[in-house]
Amino acid sequence: MSISALHDLAETVQYNCHISDARHGADDSLCIYLMRMREYFRWEQRLPFGAPLERERVGEWLQAREQLWEELEQAEWRPIEIDGRSYDPFDTETINTQLAPRGLVYSGGLGHRAKPHFVLGDLERQQRTADRSIFVVAGEYARDLTAPPAMTLGHSLFVRRESLRRLLWEKLESWRWNRPNNALGRAFACHDFDQALDDSLEAMTEREIRTLLLHEEGEYLAGQRLGEDWNRMLLDLAHTPAEIMARAVRDHLADCLVTLPVLTEDGATASLHFLIGNLSNMRREIFPSLWLAYEQWLTSQDPAVFMDIARQGRRHWEEVALGMLDRHRQGGAQAAEPIRELVISRCL
Repeated sequence: MSISALHDLAETVQYNCHISDARHGADDSLCIYLMRMREYFRWEQRLPFGAPLERERVGEWLQAREQLWEELEQAEWRPIEIDGRSYDPFDTETINTQLAPRGLVYSGGLGHRAKPHFVLGDLERQQRTADRSIFVVAGEYARDLTAPPAMTLGHSLFVRRESLRRLLWEKLESWRWNRPNNALGRAFACHDFDQALDDSLEAMTEREIRTLLLHEEGEYLAGQRLGEDWNRMLLDLAHTPAEIMARAVRDHLADCLVTLPVLTEDGATASLHFLIGNLSNMRREIFPSLWLAYEQWLTSQDPAVFMDIARQGRRHWEEVALGMLDRHRQGGAQAAEPIRELVISRCL
């Protein structure tokens, strides 16, 4: 693909990213929003991690970006054009049949709260199995404000190296405020971030790409067990506490199926620290026994602790997930409250 064609393609994808941000940029709390905008500015300006940001310059950019979003909130998605042909921006699989041979990769799909996410980047590597494709995205030419480091869309799995590296940087920055002695701090302590920031970020990114791939493998297996009804349920639960709970339940099922047992078998101590330290508040709340298992493991270093909780979790979270689907089949879009009550009553 010529430089000009790549520029036009990136511009189209970025335009759709702006529309998504215009409609969903304010979904998070003000604190999280400002932190993400700060790092979004760093990404757009291609500034290195650790470089000081000029407050006035960031403020002017923020004001201009919010003005752009106001103008685009009601805009229509632009089709993705490749070699004179137009594709729906959510037709990820077809678009990648055109881009992958050119060393590029594209993703367009719905994430948390039904927010559309788009990304265009260099294809670092692609792996194929009998029933799915795995894409690892390197540098990114276009992205939206929220850049999930991994996402499964249909039969394709996407892991974004640059987004993961940036996520690790953001978590490191937050942890450095007080440097608590917690799971995340223990994961960071496996590297020399104070003396070798870039090398440490790269090493940790490389290691945790594998963790993301394991989680997404678990997501895929969970999807096979739960079926397409799960995605329809998520759309009906969008913007409710039940949606957050549903995603947490499926994440736990995925990790108990694959991530936790594989990391434990491999003795991947640093990644186990990161896995536990990266749990959301909701995931901790509904699975307190996982945290207790982690604390036991810290003392004993006995891998059986994690293997036991993974076995319990596989059975438990699949039962809960199937119960959620039953309630959704009965109540449709009105099932949010019964689903929330079910999850609260089935904490593990």
